[in-house]
Amino acid sequence: MKLSALMTAVLLAAAATAAQAADTLAKIAESGKITLAYRESSVPFSYLDGGKPIGFSVELSNAVVDAVKKKLNKPNLEVALLPVTSANRIPLIQNGTVDLECGSTTNNTARGKDVAFAVNHFYTGTRLLVKKAAHIRNYADLSKKQVASTTGTTNALVMRKYNVEKNLDMDIVLAKDHADAFLLVETDRAVAFAMDDILLFGLIANAKNPGDFEVVGDSLQVEPYGCMLPKDDPAFKKVVDDTIIDLMKSGRFEKMYDKWFMQPIPPRGTALGLPMSPQLRDNIKAPSDKPAT
Repeated sequence: MKLSALMTAVLLAAAATAAQAADTLAKIAESGKITLAYRESSVPFSYLDGGKPIGFSVELSNAVVDAVKKKLNKPNLEVALLPVTSANRIPLIQNGTVDLECGSTTNNTARGKDVAFAVNHFYTGTRLLVKKAAHIRNYADLSKKQVASTTGTTNALVMRKYNVEKNLDMDIVLAKDHADAFLLVETDRAVAFAMDDILLFGLIANAKNPGDFEVVGDSLQVEPYGCMLPKDDPAFKKVVDDTIIDLMKSGRFEKMYDKWFMQPIPPRGTALGLPMSPQLRDNIKAPSDKPAT
């Protein structure tokens, strides 16, 4: 009898937890508020301009908000914005502080154990930002040198693995965010910053002296970006997925891409000039949330 009562309690607790995990839309409806995460220096996806978050991924978030307002019939839904870093973005989704994070987060199987990902909206790979004067062309040139990356990123893991495999004896220094890692290179405290190539191009475009820097090296690993949301929440995931797929099918997604990756962007009016990758074009034709391994 005691065992039966205990099992009943366990099952009820598990059911309550599952219900809570799958209740993002209900939570938003009850509170009258949706909380979006943004990054402060993930150019051109999510970054600050005059203290306001802007970027390609910010526009994706805004489109989801419009869909949620319509779904819940709450046109006056409050939108709360919360800055996150590579280190805290996943915990803040897990504990319910943040409802949606559209930034520059890699969708992979390891993270898929803790959070869910929407349809992939970008593909990128780890490369190196360096000063042109350093004459660094590839990873072998980093042997026994100090190299920066960002805490909580797949890039840091990729670099650590590569460092061991190739016996390069790099001193890998982890910064709080991308802007801090860039500063290490800018001030000669690191010879390179290993990160997703698109983010590196964005940082160079907004640098004080963009002509001093370049992106070099082979892509170590091509991975997709996806918006993060709570795990085991099919109703909310459907709203997010449907929103992004609608953007892709309507042609609005490509117009957004052109705006942020091909045309001049704030704050310096510099164009990244990065055409859409074959992987992303394929994903527009057949939308998928397939993670990197």
